[in-house]
Amino acid sequence: MGKIGTVFLGFCSLAIFIPWVCSGLKEEEEKIWSQSLCRGKEKVTKLHFYLQDVVGGPNRTVYDVAKSEITDSLPSEFGEVLVLDNLVTAGPEPESKKVGRMQGVVGLSDLHEMALFMLVNLVFTEGKFNGSTLSVLGRNPLNDKVREVQVVGGTGVFRMARGYVITRTHSVVDANILSVYEYTVVVFHFDEEAMDLLDM
Repeated sequence: MGKIGTVFLGFCSLAIFIPWVCSGLKEEEEKIWSQSLCRGKEKVTKLHFYLQDVVGGPNRTVYDVAKSEITDSLPSEFGEVLVLDNLVTAGPEPESKKVGRMQGVVGLSDLHEMALFMLVNLVFTEGKFNGSTLSVLGRNPLNDKVREVQVVGGTGVFRMARGYVITRTHSVVDANILSVYEYTVVVFHFDEEAMDLLDM
């Protein structure tokens, strides 16, 4: 395919993609948001919180949904797939202030070491980010002291987000019941306050 055909296909894809992104917005909200996008109103937000990973007991929030035929024979547990709906808190204690939930799918995807493939959403349920989400996608090698995973998108306050997550194991209360993970998130997103200042 020639250069002209490639460019044409690119424009067609963009024409299909933009209405799809904006389809969930009210017309006036979309107008303000698109004006902000064109003017490059962007800021950086840093978040810090803890994830309560409850894998056992009566209040568990992580469940197996699939295994491969070799999962149980490998130390890496390759092929195991889990769904989760974990509590996110401001402090490491489970009873500390609730911030939101981490919901999605993780899988053990390395034949040689314990490494998660993460496809999860951080769903904020309290404070100024209430109702907004961040989407996290990437590899999380559990035996590393510090791990990094990318932020690939978001909604609400975090619309068009991009950034990264630094996570580490804070404590293991019981390997069969509860582990607590510390998360630091740095995210670029469009400035909602700047959007509010724009003329209609």
